[in-house]
Amino acid sequence: MRVDVLVGLAPRRVHAVSLTLPAGSTVRDALFAADVWSVSDTLSLNSIESGEWTVGVWGRKERPGHVLRDRDRIELVRQLNVDPKEARRVRYRAQGEKLPKGIRRATPSR
Repeated sequence: MRVDVLVGLAPRRVHAVSLTLPAGSTVRDALFAADVWSVSDTLSLNSIESGEWTVGVWGRKERPGHVLRDRDRIELVRQLNVDPKEARRVRYRAQGEKLPKGIRRATPSR
């Protein structure tokens, strides 16, 4: 059975490993086979169980004991540092107000 393990280390920085495992292997087995613990200082089985890192299979949150299927993709992601809604608000304010097409901003008369 073939699986891929991806670790999101930082924004736009991913560590990827392809593995061949025996049938019936679990997420935990794949993580140890990929040696993901050496990729990041903060990554450990305890940090996964405490919620500091999240494990997913094809984008769905799973536990380390989840039994894998052929061609599964295991994803390890860090916690979000910023609320996505707040990040959008900040970007919107930074780029300024957009007016609909055809409407021009009034210029102050001098």
